[in-house]
Amino acid sequence: MSALPHEPSSEASSDPYEFEFAQGPQTLAELRTALAAISPELLTAFNARLDAATFGWDHDEVIAKARRTVAFKKRAAEAAAEAAAQEEAAGAQQVDDPWAHLDVRDSTP
Repeated sequence: MSALPHEPSSEASSDPYEFEFAQGPQTLAELRTALAAISPELLTAFNARLDAATFGWDHDEVIAKARRTVAFKKRAAEAAAEAAAQEEAAGAQQVDDPWAHLDVRDSTP
């Protein structure tokens, strides 16, 4: 059964550069907050580009590029955190001695 055009696809995308419309900040306030968290210089550059852009396509393109920047930075941070958690979990695993049941010296009759 295929999804209708307005429904999200049930198949997970394997393209790391694909960007869904609902991903990332949805308002200018959210976008500015997210850019400031990444880098104050990035926020300053965004504000300058936004002020210089004319309304319409230029304005939309500046906002879209900033949203992509935030979304991809967030993805990279999440992937790094997940990799660190997996590495920590792999290093902390306790392994039982598979030969312990054969060691009869410690057992009392």
